[in-house]
Amino acid sequence: METDGHPERGLCAAVDVHYLSAGGARAAAVLAADAAFAHVLAERTAVVPLVPPYQPGEFYLRELPPLRAVLHDLNELGLLVVDGYADLDPAGRPGLGAHAHAEFGIPVIGVAKSRFRTATHAVPVLRGSSRRPLFVTAAGMTAADAADLVRRMAGRYRLPDALRRADTLARTGPISACSAVCA
Repeated sequence: METDGHPERGLCAAVDVHYLSAGGARAAAVLAADAAFAHVLAERTAVVPLVPPYQPGEFYLRELPPLRAVLHDLNELGLLVVDGYADLDPAGRPGLGAHAHAEFGIPVIGVAKSRFRTATHAVPVLRGSSRRPLFVTAAGMTAADAADLVRRMAGRYRLPDALRRADTLARTGPISACSAVCA
């Protein structure tokens, strides 16, 4: 999938979605040229005014529209990192990451902060001085390769810096923005 932290093609994006109290959702993306997110090129946010209500087992129906909005004109994506699971069990029941992989046609790494009871196949990854692992799954690449990438992502804390920043932007960012280089 990559050599020396660079995807075979395109940008790497770490994304997150936050649901607004007034309705809708704000998605954020942190874009980098390398899979370690050591060299952030841009940050962007996008708001989708209406999202479907939460339905158990169909979380992706809420998440994909905001992700489409924040990534809509990025034709050069090579890797997507999502806050959540790529698949939800060893049999491959699709989670957000698998649906994003099908939607965007690129490898997707799922990084979850808590264990999902049926995701017994998720690779636990310890980062920084944390004793609590992240749970890594993937679509379009092996979970072992994804876990190695997550271990090497920039940041000294449990959650890689790019995902921490995407979470902050999704929660507090402007209605719609693009900073630095928006490819």
